[in-house]
Amino acid sequence: MRVENSLAAKKHLIETELEHVLSRDDSPLFRVMRYAVLPGGKRFRPLLLLSSGAYFKAAPRHLVPFACAIELIHNYSLVHDDLPSMDNDDIRRGKPTCHRAFGEDLAILAGDGLLTLAFEVMAGAAVPADALGRKQEAIQTISRSAGVDGLIGGQVLDITLKPKRLTRPKIDELIRKKTGALISASIEVGAIIGRARPAERCAVLDYGKNIGLAFQVRDDILDSRRKKKTGIPDRPDYVAFVGEEKAGQRLEGLVRRAIGSLGVLSSRAEELHWLALSLLEPEREVGRA
Repeated sequence: MRVENSLAAKKHLIETELEHVLSRDDSPLFRVMRYAVLPGGKRFRPLLLLSSGAYFKAAPRHLVPFACAIELIHNYSLVHDDLPSMDNDDIRRGKPTCHRAFGEDLAILAGDGLLTLAFEVMAGAAVPADALGRKQEAIQTISRSAGVDGLIGGQVLDITLKPKRLTRPKIDELIRKKTGALISASIEVGAIIGRARPAERCAVLDYGKNIGLAFQVRDDILDSRRKKKTGIPDRPDYVAFVGEEKAGQRLEGLVRRAIGSLGVLSSRAEELHWLALSLLEPEREVGRA
């Protein structure tokens, strides 16, 4: 239970800071932004960042602004993904999506607000004078993961790639960008702020790349089971591409490779180990940590 308790404490820290950041006024815009973020999901990305940073003995107060920024960016992307012009979803986390609850206009602006607030939070992160370079590198890493070479680029692939013409390299590229980039950045920023040595940084980067792919493959498997999909979907889908059995085998292989990459690190990486295994075992969901 020690790892679960440690992750639960980290999640509480993230939730508390997100509530603080999103409670600075009670305008209609902030009400929609709070609705989109609070209460949230598993907080998988910020937990990865805090766990990576903790391994490298970075102070939580130096990590939390970046962890919150990652979560704000993730939630902005969900608000925009749900819009009628994108996935046209009605329900998110068991409640009406933002555009269904508040209208499409406020949902778009709330997503914009969450994205820009993320950079305000990172820019205001208080770090020691000798860490300003690492702060700049962390902001640059997150910016890249959220932009045209990461999340946005992946979203473009998601709406333009035709499922009938999918190839393994293309669907892997889509996953690496749309889902994997922000997950990898979470791991990398923890290592940046924690002054990881080059070999250690390579290890956690390899972990992050595999976890990023695994996360989306797992989501596609769960989505397929929930919806009992038949035929070819409108959007690229890993299960539809290879079948559930092969998708499950790939998921397990990715998780095992991620854990294997931690072999060069000490036993202090147990949180990262646990988070990886949570993708294979529903009862170990981070949301229950």
